[in-house]
Amino acid sequence: MSQEIKNFPSSKIMRNFISVHDVRDISGMVQKALHYKLNPFKDKNLGQNKRAGLLFLNPSMRTRLSTQVAAQNLGMEPILFNIDKEGWALEFEEEAIMSGNTVEHVKDAAPILGKYFDILCIRTFPSLRNKDDDYSELFINQFIKYAGIPVVSMESATLHPLQSFTDIITITEFLDNTKPLNRKPKVVLTWAPHVKPLPQCVANSFSQWINTWNQCEFVITHPEDYELDESFTKGARISHDQDEALKGADFVYVKNWSTYHDYGKIYCNDPEWMMTNEKLSLTNNAKVMHCLPVRRNVELSDEILDGPNSIVTQQASNRVWAAQAVLAEILKSGS
Repeated sequence: MSQEIKNFPSSKIMRNFISVHDVRDISGMVQKALHYKLNPFKDKNLGQNKRAGLLFLNPSMRTRLSTQVAAQNLGMEPILFNIDKEGWALEFEEEAIMSGNTVEHVKDAAPILGKYFDILCIRTFPSLRNKDDDYSELFINQFIKYAGIPVVSMESATLHPLQSFTDIITITEFLDNTKPLNRKPKVVLTWAPHVKPLPQCVANSFSQWINTWNQCEFVITHPEDYELDESFTKGARISHDQDEALKGADFVYVKNWSTYHDYGKIYCNDPEWMMTNEKLSLTNNAKVMHCLPVRRNVELSDEILDGPNSIVTQQASNRVWAAQAVLAEILKSGS
């Protein structure tokens, strides 16, 4: 890739960053992110005298730190607040009778946050109890409705767009630095065992971005009964045979998720679905990806994570450049 730092045109006016649908030109945004990686302080004055509020309703490490670094690289002041530990319990339902555990309504809190900050970055999490509630994306939609400033999703009940944008950056980076293929690269998203039910956010989001990007042959493999919402997976080939799906893969993304139709359950926890070097031998020497944190020797074996095919560290480091490209795009859209 050229070392020249370029000023790419805006993909479109970006008001919020909630899903892939907020980005018109994925490849253009990827190049912006990779150029920030070459020169992190290229736009160090873009966010001067502006603040980013980073609000967490659930724990985070990479998302929190990478977004904070990205904001600082642009000259913004990031202010972090753990609502789940340090703030009042928020109510999100309209016309709620607040006689229970919630203390403050989002209708009252969000407009104030809109006065404190220029961009609001929010991380929420699904309950995994009620699919309709989770898939309504009530929490983040209420912040968008009432804050009055741009909102960036640092993960929501159904999607993790900053992670998925990072994933495409990482795939692009490897394709740019390896011998060109005479075909579309094959990307496989494979379900993995886990000790507890996890959300579908990362799998949904990765599927949505890869399908929209449309630069890869995309296969999703999982045990029966682990189908994802078709609105995110449409366009991918679905296989219940992991070995068959892995054949010839160039990239393998390993991730657990709980059931979608009988919501939030674990039916199968077969250790045979864990990625190992034996399974990797079926691929085209594939690079192995995971969003982290990862349960070693449950989702992925030590031999994979500590081996030459693992790119999880580089993948995680690219979180900074994904967040920086998004924040910069919103700042430029508002200028």
